[in-house]
Amino acid sequence: MGRKRENLSFKVWMEKDGKHLLGEGGAAILEAIDRFGSISLASKHLGMSYKYIWNYVEAIERSLGEPVVETRRGGKDGGGAKLTETGKKILAQFYRVKSRLAEALEDSLYRGVEDFKLSVRNRLRGRIVELKVEGLLAEVKIRLDKPSFLKAVLTREAVEDLSLKEGDEVEALIKAASIMVAKKT
Repeated sequence: MGRKRENLSFKVWMEKDGKHLLGEGGAAILEAIDRFGSISLASKHLGMSYKYIWNYVEAIERSLGEPVVETRRGGKDGGGAKLTETGKKILAQFYRVKSRLAEALEDSLYRGVEDFKLSVRNRLRGRIVELKVEGLLAEVKIRLDKPSFLKAVLTREAVEDLSLKEGDEVEALIKAASIMVAKKT
């Protein structure tokens, strides 16, 4: 019986000393300030009030104990805002963590079996079109969903354990020069 895949999602936020520091909204605020070089343009782009954005930035700065946004007053050249090095670092760290979590979740969903421990990243879906078992080894020819074929050399034991037969839908798991086979149950 196959296992139903869950629609999993996650939220990332950063804390300092157990208190909220930066979440999705705060990251969007810092990114918009960095992109537009202005708190007022960032507020227009995000549909948030200037005061809300300024208060959020001040809360981050109070938590960190150092500035994350540097502002300059208007005048003939106009005002502006930009992220400090600390602001850039915290934003980069937020997106780095978010990206790594997204990769881990994608790997988990793609495997379809949460307790399956694999170190492989490349997976190709296809159907077995030819299966040759000779002695202790078996050669499996897989037609990939995208027009192409792969051949994998497996042990007879692996073929028997997976109950592989021609026509089965499988995934080719690629690590270095080896191709392994996984079958949905």
